[in-house]
Amino acid sequence: MDSTELSGGIAEILKTPISNPHNVEPLNEQTIDIQTPPPTLLSLLATTLVLRQTAPYLSVSSIYALAATCKAFHHLVFTSPEFFRYLDLSPIKAAMIDMPPIDTGGINWRAERMDEALTEDEFYSGPIRGIFSNLAKRNVLRSVSTMVLDGLAVPADVVREILAEERYNVRILSIRGAKHLNERNLMQVLKNVVNPSRPKGTPRLKALYVFGPMDPVRDDRYPDLDLRNVMDMLGVQLGAEWNRRSQQAMASQLSHTHDRWWRPSGRMFRKTPTSEWAETLKACEGIIAFDAVLCRGPRHDTSSMYSCPEEQMHLYLPPAVATIALGPLACVKCGSCPEGLTSFEFSPSHHLPLLAPPPLHSVSVRSAKKPLRTTGTGSLGMIARCVECLRGRWCERCYKWWCESCYQPTTRTALQQLEHMQQTILSSQVSEGGPKQEIKVYMGLCVDSCLVGEPMSGAGEGELLG
Repeated sequence: MDSTELSGGIAEILKTPISNPHNVEPLNEQTIDIQTPPPTLLSLLATTLVLRQTAPYLSVSSIYALAATCKAFHHLVFTSPEFFRYLDLSPIKAAMIDMPPIDTGGINWRAERMDEALTEDEFYSGPIRGIFSNLAKRNVLRSVSTMVLDGLAVPADVVREILAEERYNVRILSIRGAKHLNERNLMQVLKNVVNPSRPKGTPRLKALYVFGPMDPVRDDRYPDLDLRNVMDMLGVQLGAEWNRRSQQAMASQLSHTHDRWWRPSGRMFRKTPTSEWAETLKACEGIIAFDAVLCRGPRHDTSSMYSCPEEQMHLYLPPAVATIALGPLACVKCGSCPEGLTSFEFSPSHHLPLLAPPPLHSVSVRSAKKPLRTTGTGSLGMIARCVECLRGRWCERCYKWWCESCYQPTTRTALQQLEHMQQTILSSQVSEGGPKQEIKVYMGLCVDSCLVGEPMSGAGEGELLG
């Protein structure tokens, strides 16, 4: 048989249909139908990895509503420690007390006669302690690693219990904007828990947010509201829609405050912390981290003050909390700063402040201090100073500043300084080669650029009034 006959026989065989005595339908893509059941919500949340990434975004009310659906979810919620690892009680209405401070007797709370032996701290801590008691009965209180109590009534005695009692295992605590909080008592509590004679392994708390403002709350009550069913006028519809979008955009912009310390943000706190807070931060150094740091300006360095001339001893300043963030902006003249830039990679941990908001998925102090990195840029460094170290040498508008070596503000009075600056400006206007201005900052603005464009009331031709 030659090759031609062989190829012809193979072709005939291929044309012959295959017999199918049992009428079995051939397999193809249309007949393959593997019924794979989709994963249920219960099976997804039962996965530790999924639950750990999801639970911090659920509010306490949502978690309790989930637990009330069926016995399986109830068992999962109150047996898994991940659900309550991040606990934010700030939006809970049961934890709030909308009452003025107690002044005299006769005020009834919830239509009950108060015990005369009840102290003010015990009264205001009642709601938050009731929530803690409920969580302890369900054996979930010890699972809480990050606790947020911003804006609630949190007396210093409650903070002491969280730090000292065994039923708590809180690593990160936020009490920003807390009401009825005696700062002196809180500082005393912190000093007591970090004393050298404390038991080994205490305190369990590693990070405390207390200085910064509360995080902005996004208003999502009406995200899917159909305005056409409520309003008939087109102008009102558009106005309400733009108002809602503006609020969401502003809340989104304000929420990106995680790296404010690493940007030239200016004043960080509305209220300047007292010198006692500086002593507390110094005592807690390396033990408890705060959302603020001590100023490292050269005027706070005792070793350099001892070596300086006697006529400069008055320049020494006691420890102070840094309240002004200069970001990576160094001195305008020399391009550096005496204490050096603070770097996240190389600086000691106590030189780095906690960054708000508290991390959702970690209880590590280093992760709470790590600045955000935008695309194409990195955190080059950070400079934070107190008010006294920048008095008369920092522009509150453009954030330029001069270090101690490049500029020493004069000790003239405000009237003398104004008169001297007027004479300097007038003399420089007479000839281009006149004397260079000695005053760098006046009334919080740099004289070179910002003060020139600042309109002053009462200013006439050829004179400068303030």
